[in-house]
Amino acid sequence: MYDLIVRGGTLVDGTGRQAYTADVAIQGSDIAEVGKITATARHTFDASGLLVTPGWIDIHTHYDGQATWDPLLEPSSLHGVTTVIMGNCGVGFAPVRSGREAWLTGLMEGVEDIPGAALTAGIKWEWESFPEYLDAIETMPRAINVGCQIPHGPLRAYVMGERGAENAPSSPEEMEEMAALVDEAMLSGALGFSTNRTAVHIGVDGNQVPGTFADKEELLSICQAVTRFGTGVVEVAPSGVVGENLTAPSEEVALLKELSIETGCKITFLLGQHNSAPNQWKEMLKAAEEGNTEGACLVPQVFGRPTGFLFSFQTLNPFWRFPSFQPLMACTHEERLGILQKVEFKAQLLREEDAVADSRQEILRDPWSRTYILGDPPNYEPEPENSIAELAKRQGRNPREIAYEIMLEEEGTRFLMYCFLGYADGDLSAIQEMLVHPQTVIGGSDGGAHYRYICDGSVPTYMLSHWTRDRTRGSQLPLELIVRKQTLNNANLYGLHDRGIIEVGRKADLNIIDFQSLGISKPYLVSDLPAKQPRLMQSATGYEATIVSGKIVRSRGQDTGERPGSLIRGGAHWVQ
Repeated sequence: MYDLIVRGGTLVDGTGRQAYTADVAIQGSDIAEVGKITATARHTFDASGLLVTPGWIDIHTHYDGQATWDPLLEPSSLHGVTTVIMGNCGVGFAPVRSGREAWLTGLMEGVEDIPGAALTAGIKWEWESFPEYLDAIETMPRAINVGCQIPHGPLRAYVMGERGAENAPSSPEEMEEMAALVDEAMLSGALGFSTNRTAVHIGVDGNQVPGTFADKEELLSICQAVTRFGTGVVEVAPSGVVGENLTAPSEEVALLKELSIETGCKITFLLGQHNSAPNQWKEMLKAAEEGNTEGACLVPQVFGRPTGFLFSFQTLNPFWRFPSFQPLMACTHEERLGILQKVEFKAQLLREEDAVADSRQEILRDPWSRTYILGDPPNYEPEPENSIAELAKRQGRNPREIAYEIMLEEEGTRFLMYCFLGYADGDLSAIQEMLVHPQTVIGGSDGGAHYRYICDGSVPTYMLSHWTRDRTRGSQLPLELIVRKQTLNNANLYGLHDRGIIEVGRKADLNIIDFQSLGISKPYLVSDLPAKQPRLMQSATGYEATIVSGKIVRSRGQDTGERPGSLIRGGAHWVQ
C-alpha cells in the first residue's frame, strides 16, 4: 500500500515530452510508480482534469535572512515553488565576524531592499562560518527546500576586513584564504559561489558589494575551489545587468568564458534587455554561445517578464526621495493619503527633484515612457500607447501629474509599473527569444528581496498563465517547454538530480494545478516581517495542491502545517 496516489492527472513531467495522463504513487518522500496504478494507498488525490507537474525550482532568490525565521518562504511557496536557491549576487549573511553583523545587514538592505529593521529583529546570528550558517538553516522545520551558495561580499569582508568591504585589491595570501573558505563551504554543502560585478548594487554605506571590482586572479582562485570536486555553480550579476553603461559586453562574457575554461566551472549569469541598449543582450548571448563552443559552460539566466519598480503611495515611488515627501515616509498610509490629497502639497512636490545623485536617481530620472498602470489583474505586457508618457501627451499634461493622480486612486493603493529591464520594445518579444534559447535558464525572480519595489516571486505562476495560455500580443509558448524550463533545466544546472521530473525514484515534489483558474493577484501590502516591517505580496489561484517530499504543504493556497522541506547540501558534501 502506497502513502499517496495522485490519480488521473495530466502529467507534464519536466522532460519536455508531450503531456500524458497517468497516476503517480508516492511512498515516503519519493515517487514509487507512474502509470496506470492498480494498487491502493492510504490517501488518494483525484487529479482528473488537472495538471500534475514537478515542483518549481527557483534558482535566484534572496531568502538568506528570511530563511532563518520563516518556515513558509512566501511568496515563493504560494506559487508552486518547492525548491529555492539563495546566496545570489554576492550578498548573504555568512561568513561573519562578531561585530560585523550590522554591516552585513546594511549590505543586504541596500542591495536587495530588505528593511534593516526586519533583518535586525529576525536574524539570531547563530553562526560565524558558512558551514555553521548551513547548520542553523537546517535546524528549522520548513515547508519547502532551500539550497545556498557562499556569497563573495561576506567572504571578502570576513577575510580582508575594511579593505575587503571597500573593494581594495586582495593579496595572494588573502586570495588563498578566500579559496580555502570556499572549499570548506563546498564540503559543507554549498551549491556554489556567487559574485556581483554591477556597480549599481550598493549597500547603505554607499559602497559597492565587496568583490564588484575583483580581478581575474581572485575570481580564478575561488572558481578553482568551487570545482575541486567536480560540482558547484558560480552565479554572477555581471556588469551592466541592471542598466548601468556597459561599453563592451563581449569583454564581460569573455572574462566569464576564461574563468569557466580554465577551471571547468559552470557559470550562470543574469541576462536582461536594457532600455538604453536594447540589443546588448544579443551580443552577450552570442558571446556565451561562442564561448560554449570553445569549451566553456556559460548559462545565461533570463527573466520571465519585465523587471520593474512598482510605484505606489503605499510603498515607494518616483517622488519618495524628494524633500517634501521624506517626512511622509514616517506617516501611516491614512495620514500620508490625507496630505497627498492637498492641492498645495501636490503642487510643491511636483516642482521638486531628487537631490541624491546616485544610480537610483539616474534610473528614475525620466521613467514615464516605460511606466504603465499595472491593473487588476496585473498586466505585464501593456501596449506602448498606454504608457504614462503617452497618456500625458494625449492630455497635454505633465506625466508626473498623471502618475501622481493615478497613484491616489483606490484609496492610494493603485500601482504603476516602471519596466527598466525587458520591455525596451514595448512587448515581450526579446524575453521570448531569450526564454526559448536552448542554453538559457529561468531565474531572476528575486524572491525574498525588494520588498517595497519589486514583487516577482510570482513569476513561476506567470510563466504558465501568461506564456502558455493568456498571451495575445505575440505567440504563446508550449506548456511542456515552460515546465521543463522551471524544473529539470534548473535542477540539472545545480546538480539536483533527485528532482525536476516525474519519475520513479525521484523526489515527490509536485504541483497539482487547475490550469484554467491559474493566475496571480494584484500586489498588496502586508506588514508581517519581524518588527512589523512591510512588504509587497502576490498570491495565486489554481494550485489545488503543492507536495514536498510526499507531503501536501499547501491545499488550494492554504498552508497545511506540514514541514517536510529540508536544507539541500551540494554534491561536494557527499563525495568527501
